[in-house]
Amino acid sequence: MNATPWWKEITREQWYALLAGKIGWALDAFDVLLYVFCLNTIMAEWHLNPATAGFMVSLTLFASAFGGIVFGAVADRIGRKNALLITVVLFSLCSGLSGLAQNLTQLAIARTLLGLGMGGEWASGALLVSETWPAKHRGKAIGLMQGGWALGYIAAAIAAATVLPRFGWRVMFFLGIIPALFAIWVRTKVREPEVWLKQRQNEERDPTAKGSFFQIFAPDLLRFTLMSTLISTLVMFAYWGLFTWLPSFLASPIEKGGAGLSMVKAPMWMIPMMAGAYFGYVSFGFIADRFGRRPTFAAYLVISALLVFVYGNTRNATALMVMGPFVGFFGSGYFSAFGAFVSELFPTRARGSAVGFTYNTGRMISAMAPTVIGFCAARFGVGGALAFTAVAFLLGAMSIFLIPETCGAELS
Repeated sequence: MNATPWWKEITREQWYALLAGKIGWALDAFDVLLYVFCLNTIMAEWHLNPATAGFMVSLTLFASAFGGIVFGAVADRIGRKNALLITVVLFSLCSGLSGLAQNLTQLAIARTLLGLGMGGEWASGALLVSETWPAKHRGKAIGLMQGGWALGYIAAAIAAATVLPRFGWRVMFFLGIIPALFAIWVRTKVREPEVWLKQRQNEERDPTAKGSFFQIFAPDLLRFTLMSTLISTLVMFAYWGLFTWLPSFLASPIEKGGAGLSMVKAPMWMIPMMAGAYFGYVSFGFIADRFGRRPTFAAYLVISALLVFVYGNTRNATALMVMGPFVGFFGSGYFSAFGAFVSELFPTRARGSAVGFTYNTGRMISAMAPTVIGFCAARFGVGGALAFTAVAFLLGAMSIFLIPETCGAELS
């Protein structure tokens, strides 16, 4: 029996790859979610209705889908590391442009460009980590990487509670420029995965071995492409419909279906929720490496559906604080599955295109979620509207069984 702790089996290069993916995803979350926390302030200043404000999030998500698809294919051509560098710089600079917007059109353009970088960063980072870490620890690595989203969310919440009330939403967006400095560290410390380098060598020796984007629609891979996209769509709809409007739900008056917390308290209530999300992301990887991707994924989603329904119908501040970490834990943790099981379903020649397409096509279709929930909020109140996401969680739990179990699969 091997008594060596698992973390001692990991090399320095593998830890660097994980750190690059994790920090990149955290900074991505920070930039994207600044708008979520500024949503009520911008609505009031520019006299926007909930549906229009939600549409701005949908626009970012729709653009991120294109970014993920494009940069997934780009990562197959120029490398995982190089694609990661480009996307981090892109979404950072566009956050600063958001702070300069003078009207809705200018803000929409900036958020669209930011979305391109957002989608591309996840695809590049997930590929980098999946291909660098050993198969038996891949779930743990992706879970640890995915936890970066919760850290970025917490950082955005802290900024919303401290910077937003004093300096306004424009300064919030200017903070989003800072992540561009992270690209310098990535360039000097991170290496391309060996499996990708070998694929490039094979292509140089034999041009017929070169992969292409359209290979994911070949007969041997089409089923995996369609099923992974379906699962991504369902859980993305649930996530973005829920977490886009949670800060607004907490800050909105009770008579409008909200929880009645102040604009200062609402972001603080999100911090323990995102702390729970962090542990949800990380724990998913460990549990999935032990019991498999499918049962772990389904369990997280079913529990999420139950929690969301109860949470959206709760108005007691203490109860919301107590429930928050559990909503974050189960309502976010299942995302750690995607970087692992999608990578394990596809060969190296098509892996970047597959990860980019399936995850981000789901994101593209689910981009309507913030707008749909915004319309529902106008009719049923924000809390009532959140309950609609429970249906998507349950459908996602059932859909995972349409693909094979991939736990422990070696990448080829």
